Amino acid sequence: MSTKGAVKERTDGKIKEPKQYNVIMINDDFTTMDFVVAVLVDIFRKDEVTAQAIMMNVHKNGQAVVGKYPYDIAVTRVRKALERAKQQGFPFRMTVEEA
Repeated sequence: MSTKGAVKERTDGKIKEPKQYNVIMINDDFTTMDFVVAVLVDIFRKDEVTAQAIMMNVHKNGQAVVGKYPYDIAVTRVRKALERAKQQGFPFRMTVEEA
């Protein structure tokens, strides 16, 4: 078998990871703690204990990072959380920032 004239393709072998974005939850005085925990469990797939800890961190410090995701996932989860808050009449806020 001859490889004469064959072209060798050069590859780096490095796959570029997508940029990561922090989802930040912001405290307010109206959104219930139960709602926040439910959002963390249902939308951000946190277990109950972790969700409680994040909720208390947000409550005590005014805001906290909920998780780090690729942009599309971060924006989609924030949108779902904000839609749920709006349906239930909460002024709940979240932001997405580059990590």
